Amino acid sequence: MSLLASGEIVLHGLVPWSSNYTFLVTVRGAAGEALAVYKPCRGERPLWDFPAGTLCRREVATYQVSRQLGWPDIPPVVLREGPHGPGSVQLFVEADQEEHYFILRDHPEYAQAFRRFALFDDIVNNADRKGGHILRGIRGQVWGIDHGLTFHAEHKLRTVIWEYACQPIPLDCLMDLRGLRDALESEHAPLAEALSQLISTAEIEALKRRLATRIRQGTFLQPRRNWRNVPYPLI
Repeated sequence: MSLLASGEIVLHGLVPWSSNYTFLVTVRGAAGEALAVYKPCRGERPLWDFPAGTLCRREVATYQVSRQLGWPDIPPVVLREGPHGPGSVQLFVEADQEEHYFILRDHPEYAQAFRRFALFDDIVNNADRKGGHILRGIRGQVWGIDHGLTFHAEHKLRTVIWEYACQPIPLDCLMDLRGLRDALESEHAPLAEALSQLISTAEIEALKRRLATRIRQGTFLQPRRNWRNVPYPLI
């Protein structure tokens, strides 16, 4: 994390398939170097429902919540100054670009990871969980990327992972959700303070409500009627 936060950023070029300005970079420091993905705030495409310049902060907020829970696996990401101004800098993970959620979902060894992604996306209100935002790393680890459209105060959930709708939430996941709830209770707890610098008070309160609902119901969310429950495109 210290390398991502303070290392020198060397630009390699734009990632061509991204909807926002996204750069592949190398971050260099005394501890070594690593490939990363740099998304400057001012390169974000304007959206009608998310405030301008906030997507990079939401990327970092999502990672902070995943760290508290212990899942799902999201590459480390920080908010920092870069060659094109402030933005998110996230560790690049090597993955087979041909393998995505729709390829991996029939493999039983990934079922636990996908249950956790489904639950997590509900909690953070992910409006854009496409199949291509799930990657299998070279060591078989399942990673989630592209979390800029999260934490809206209104319901925005759009995801391709609906296989677990209405099923009971595993006990270990419920315990982790309760731990997250407790971490948000104290105004001066590290997570609460970190989120207060990244998303609005209304969005934090909405996060707490979604969390309380999921703990109380004890089941995975079901798709809403008269709502576009999946993103476009699917991959």
